[in-house]
Amino acid sequence: MELILAVDLAGGLVVHGKSGDRAGYRPLSWGISPSAEPEAYLSTLAPRYLYIADLDSLEGRTPQDDLVRRCATMVERCYLDRGCRSPADCTAVEGVTPIVGTETAATAIEDLAAYRVGYLSIDIKGGRVLPWGIKPSEMLAQASAFSFEGCIILNISDVGTERGLLREDLEEMRACYPGRLLYGGGVAGVDDIHLLADTGFDGAIIATAVHRGTVPIEWLRRGSPC
Repeated sequence: MELILAVDLAGGLVVHGKSGDRAGYRPLSWGISPSAEPEAYLSTLAPRYLYIADLDSLEGRTPQDDLVRRCATMVERCYLDRGCRSPADCTAVEGVTPIVGTETAATAIEDLAAYRVGYLSIDIKGGRVLPWGIKPSEMLAQASAFSFEGCIILNISDVGTERGLLREDLEEMRACYPGRLLYGGGVAGVDDIHLLADTGFDGAIIATAVHRGTVPIEWLRRGSPC
């Protein structure tokens, strides 16, 4: 199972995301890295795999594509969510695996069929998929008909909270989708990592738990749990 470092970029800096309250995100000035400058930050943490959310692009401001490209060269694989609003948006940055988020990518679920590359991020707030208000399991069942390389369950409400995960929820979601499936949001520590592995997930997207020391930095650098 992959362990992937989540990095939120805003205004050229790494910021600490919590519960999707983007207006309240501040530079990540605590934790393992002494710097919130992205390249210095990544040099310190040295992850094998990286997930970048370009918050400037997600919120309709100028994308940070050059910075993202530099960061992507520092890891083996980089997943990028830049708030794709069309298939063309997904291929704007070379050398990354594009993320197509339900929050921004389509007006109707069937419109997702136009996307042919990358991962579908099933963006969840309050237990429901943005913007359609359906259950994650229902969205996963429909995602099987599309051409994505895999799906990501992104529990925006739990990002940065270390709230922890529930086995029954994970089992339900895993049963609804046959492809590669990653999880991000609320991972509290090694027990949650093992739970995700036990329930058949292919990867975990983490950040706060690494900075708090509840997931070993060595696991992140290796890209998989012991």
